[in-house]
Amino acid sequence: MSAYSPERSNWYLLQCKPRQDERAHINLLQQNYVIFHPQLLSERVLRGKRQRVPESLFPGYLFIHLSPNDNWAPIRSTRGVSRIVEFNHGPATVAEHVIEHLRGRCFESAQSAAEETMKPGEHLQIIHGPLSPLEGIFIASQGTERVMILLQFLNREHVVCVPLSDLGRQQPSIHINR
Repeated sequence: MSAYSPERSNWYLLQCKPRQDERAHINLLQQNYVIFHPQLLSERVLRGKRQRVPESLFPGYLFIHLSPNDNWAPIRSTRGVSRIVEFNHGPATVAEHVIEHLRGRCFESAQSAAEETMKPGEHLQIIHGPLSPLEGIFIASQGTERVMILLQFLNREHVVCVPLSDLGRQQPSIHINR
């Protein structure tokens, strides 16, 4: 972080009240401020189901873009905002290239999540439930929580609808020649 520059607009760091990042973000957007809240997608088990959820890269902090002509007074009284982070008796600036790097990381996280979606023909393994440990081929999604897969058992092919939380990607098998 560098020192305050009164000539041009800069990015600044805001500290939020505990567990109120999202509240501060929404309230600042409603006041027409430019906000950056870096988030990455992480996999969590919520209510017994595997889900990808956004998590704050810097919990308790947001970035705000301000110029010297902007009205800074309402920021301190915005719900969810605790203070503007200061360094050497002035608001600490964050370099533009740092913000661009963080944006790139967040974009990569969203892209990798999109690439991880199942594709037709992909081999899957049932890891939970009565059909475990059978292997099948992904056919299509049935909403957000269930998928249709093609299973080969009892000398026949069967199309089965199973919960997404019961599936895992099939690990490539390793063959050892002796």
